[in-house]
Amino acid sequence: MQVQRRNSGTSLRRYGDPCGIARALDVVGERWALLIVRELLFGPKRFTDLKSGLAGASPNVLSQRLRELERGGVVQRRTSGSALYELTDWGRDLHPILLRLGSWGARSPAPPTGALSVDALMVALEATFAPDQAAGLRASYELRLGDERFSVDIDRGTIAIERGSPRSPDAVIETDPATLRALVFGDRKLADAPVELRGDTRLARSFFRLFARP
Repeated sequence: MQVQRRNSGTSLRRYGDPCGIARALDVVGERWALLIVRELLFGPKRFTDLKSGLAGASPNVLSQRLRELERGGVVQRRTSGSALYELTDWGRDLHPILLRLGSWGARSPAPPTGALSVDALMVALEATFAPDQAAGLRASYELRLGDERFSVDIDRGTIAIERGSPRSPDAVIETDPATLRALVFGDRKLADAPVELRGDTRLARSFFRLFARP
């Protein structure tokens, strides 16, 4: 493996292999790189927000990975009061790839540990969405998870998630991320969970049945 030095004092390990997989790993194969992309899939974030979603990454490592992803054309930085990081068009092309990778990783024999970030939970919902369970269903949901708001649109077997509140949701689900994760992927029952349902409560209850457990 070649190591190519950069003027910034950081180093990027390159495979020196013309295969597209190797070239992709040249750009996003370093530790934390793909998780930064995951945290930006639903829109731009400030450094402090990225750090909150990636608690295991030190500020120095996070800064280094962001610089590398900028140089690689995956992330771009814009200034709006304070710096915001967002995916480029090429970076957003990683979205379906990460969903497939997440589905593959969910079948790992090693048991999962730790908490999911809110954005990681949204990716998990996309990755485990069961189209057969939503055949014929058209509904707009608002997820209120603490200070975070997400719009979830179900349209006859497809799902689309965006950061922010929809204009006129059919149903609103308000809870915390850990409870939502336990309801969808664990053994928590809706009847005894700290969840508030508004709007069409029948549609709201159906939301929790739209996902396959890994």
